[in-house]
Amino acid sequence: MTAPRHALGLAIAAGFLAYPWLLTSPFYERMGALVLLAAISASAWNLLGGYAGQASVGHAVFFGAGAYLPLLLFTKLGWPPVAGVPVGIAVSAVIALVVGFPTFRLSGHYFTMATVAVAELVRLVVSNWDLLGAAVGLSGPAVPRGWWDLSFRSSVPYYYLFLGALALVLLTTWQMQRSRMGFYLRAIKAGDRAARSLGVPVRRYKLYALILSAAFTSVAGSLYALMVGFVDPDSGLGILISVEMLIIAALGGAGTLFGPLLGAVILIPLQNATNSWLGGTGSGASYMIYGAIIMLIARYQPGGLMNAWTTLQERRRRRAAPMEVRRAA
Repeated sequence: MTAPRHALGLAIAAGFLAYPWLLTSPFYERMGALVLLAAISASAWNLLGGYAGQASVGHAVFFGAGAYLPLLLFTKLGWPPVAGVPVGIAVSAVIALVVGFPTFRLSGHYFTMATVAVAELVRLVVSNWDLLGAAVGLSGPAVPRGWWDLSFRSSVPYYYLFLGALALVLLTTWQMQRSRMGFYLRAIKAGDRAARSLGVPVRRYKLYALILSAAFTSVAGSLYALMVGFVDPDSGLGILISVEMLIIAALGGAGTLFGPLLGAVILIPLQNATNSWLGGTGSGASYMIYGAIIMLIARYQPGGLMNAWTTLQERRRRRAAPMEVRRAA
């Protein structure tokens, strides 16, 4: 079984590498970049919501920090936007600490509601803060001043930049789930009391997961700002950003390595298709479809599509086992 899985993994990786060369239309190139960006965001959310079971709906705060800081440094200091990426990560880590200490005293839907309240409060503050452009937002370089601005007309350079960032997130997640932290987070997901009885420092590891998740979500926000060159309170801090991360991870399989990527591959083209068919943003129809999909997943396969695939493979093995026993006899 190992060899076919490795072959399948290599084929998928080759497909992602070759995608811009197979579909050369600007529409498909940009859609590919958006799929990877959504996969990065959902994979970052997955570190906290999937592995630790802490369903945050406030990750737009970290996405917005990553999006605003690069453009703020360009607007105020003339620095290349990419210089603001580590600053955004640092600010997101500090926000994670400040938010995590009080909110992790809560659990279940109380924690979720607290994250929503924090995200909306930050969005309202930014909407009225002149330093951050208030409701108008901030813009990046109108024309590239050099390669360091990472400003390209084509979506292909962004595609490969996002692919590299996604590979880093997935590698970090893979290492994490095999480490002590991964075992602790799965214990926390099963239940705080049970985890404490096993000697797991629950609150500390929730904070570790939140900080790591916030850092990668900030990177996703920075990459978005580099590609789009503009951010305002709705595009950087809107609650639908957090909801989309959650939906993508849940559809593909929260708590799995490749679940968020699978969810992004399905939902982002669907969103682009509805936008194309209906004109404008088509956001209402998009989220009606999102809601319908999540209702079906919650009803028939709460573990997401990756879990459905695993269940199907287990059933096939069970059916094949008696036949193999009869052949051996």
